[in-house]
Amino acid sequence: MNNSKNIPTQISILQMQNVARTLCILAFLLLQTFTAKCQWYDPEKIDEKAQLIYESAYELALKGAYEQSIEKLGQAIAIEPKYVEAYLSRAGVFASLKDYQKSVADFDKGIEMDSVFSLYYLLPYSISLAGTGAFERALEAVNRFLLIDRLNTQSIKAANYRKRTYEFAIDFDKKYPDNKKNFIPISLGTDVNTDNLEYYPSMSIDGNTLIFNRRVEGDEDFYQSEKINGKWSAAHLLEGKLNTNFNEGAQTFSADGECLIFTGCNYPEGYGNCDLYLSYKNKNGEWMPGENLGPFINTDLWESTPSLSADKQVLYFSSTQDGGYGGKDIWMCKKVGAGRWGKPINAGPAINTSGDETCPFIHADNTTFYFNSNGLLGYGQSDVFVSKKINDSTFTKPLNLGYPINTIDDEGSLFVAADGKTAYYSSDRFNTGGGLDIYNFTLPSAIKATRTFWIRGKVYDNKTKLGLPSMIHLTSIDSLQKTTSIQTDEDGNYLVTLPEGSTYALDIYRKGYLFYSNRFTLEQAPDDSFYIIDVPLQVAEAGAKVILKNIVFDYNKASINTASFTELDNVVKLLNDNPAIRLSVEGHTDNTGGSAFNKNLSINRAKAVVDYLVQKGIAKGRLVAKGFGDSIPIDSNSTEQGKSNNRRTEIHVLSN
Repeated sequence: MNNSKNIPTQISILQMQNVARTLCILAFLLLQTFTAKCQWYDPEKIDEKAQLIYESAYELALKGAYEQSIEKLGQAIAIEPKYVEAYLSRAGVFASLKDYQKSVADFDKGIEMDSVFSLYYLLPYSISLAGTGAFERALEAVNRFLLIDRLNTQSIKAANYRKRTYEFAIDFDKKYPDNKKNFIPISLGTDVNTDNLEYYPSMSIDGNTLIFNRRVEGDEDFYQSEKINGKWSAAHLLEGKLNTNFNEGAQTFSADGECLIFTGCNYPEGYGNCDLYLSYKNKNGEWMPGENLGPFINTDLWESTPSLSADKQVLYFSSTQDGGYGGKDIWMCKKVGAGRWGKPINAGPAINTSGDETCPFIHADNTTFYFNSNGLLGYGQSDVFVSKKINDSTFTKPLNLGYPINTIDDEGSLFVAADGKTAYYSSDRFNTGGGLDIYNFTLPSAIKATRTFWIRGKVYDNKTKLGLPSMIHLTSIDSLQKTTSIQTDEDGNYLVTLPEGSTYALDIYRKGYLFYSNRFTLEQAPDDSFYIIDVPLQVAEAGAKVILKNIVFDYNKASINTASFTELDNVVKLLNDNPAIRLSVEGHTDNTGGSAFNKNLSINRAKAVVDYLVQKGIAKGRLVAKGFGDSIPIDSNSTEQGKSNNRRTEIHVLSN
């Protein structure tokens, strides 16, 4: 996984070329720097023509022409089959191309021919071994390297660093032996991946719209593909005016598919070299030009790699702004109003280190948090980690995603679908011919997110049918903690997410209307991952009524369960916001038990609700308690679900 070619997120192509060039000529330099005793191999006795070809291979490697260098080294070996230097040098060039299997094969050949002459190659050899996942062999090789007399300080430091990474890898494999089994990356196909670079995938909550970056002749733009009958369509440039002559990249696509926050670098109106911008999709499906998110978020430094929570209330991003723990830190800020964001706060020391942290991704469960770091112990360079959000400013200790998701090379961004286990990323390690391409794979259980469902719909006036901007509250009944509160758009459209494994109360509220109440139990989740619920709201006027679906009583009793408090507080708010209305609270039961018992139970339950409202400051004269027992069923009593529907509490508006 590698987004190194995405300038806003990682180092530039030129820097990467410099790094690769350094690696590939390491073998050449080692041969010129060290001498060894008791070796049979004598460089002075190599055929002169082979030496000339070897020297040309060296020059090609310096220029970054690695394929041509490999070809030349092969020619030298053909002339001089025991050309140890050529084998070891070609191993270094293969390593620069991340072809670690071929690199190890050449190292093995050179070391087998003359282990004494090859002694100083044990460090790069260990790195290539680790590149293939052979961490135990890599550890053995680096330990042998550290036994060499008179190593310089830099070599010892580099070797000890690699040793720590190999020991980490071996320990991780022991703790998570199943981690490798599910890693079968699948290309998204030629309709998405091309000979150009494709990277930084993100998608809508339904998994049917993919937006990603493509670099064509140095220009980064956004492309889109749609999943149709399980297959990704031919990708096309985003419609509208979002793409420009500047580089657009490192984006986060909102769960509802209506907005995009992205990184724009060197824009004329920018505050720094890279800023965050916001684009909306208009009603014609066209993306509007990006708008700078402003000085609260953007600084005169570097902001990039945004991730927007599914409810669009929290934005995570990476920045070099002051007040962090290292070079690049992950920050977060909350929405404080329509189009306005609060002051960013640092994600804290559990996430940020003295190194660089980038590419945050908050899953739709609003708890599972993935990010990239080179400051936490891993496999070398930067790895992807996962943490769980405890609250708005506290995270659990990060867990490395492990090999082979992470490797000895730089890893980039990760996107995890709503199912919690399907991950999308870009990689250039599979030799598909296009450099960076986009793949998906299944996450092991130890690092997957919580399967998340979603509800989408429209809130509207039940008489006029016009959309109503409204507040939506989602509360976990198990913990009585409000999971999220969001505002619909101006037309009343909404989308909320529901992590599996709990029961949720969904309330939709607008002043002057009766609120909507519903309940979703996802402890044993259904096959479908979504609900579409359009919600008609009734004006709070005489004759209007609503069923309180989140009022719970103890069995055969009138005592109110604490899980009901959130719903009852909504009734309190309704009465406070509409001081002229009077309510009838009406209790109903199923047909279990005798009619007299049911009648008495329903009256007592209605009275218990009235008592709660009075305790919350509502005048008793505004409330009436009634009980109807099992006399007015709304469903069949022949099924448990039907009985559950008949056991209900309703409120009726008597006057307004």
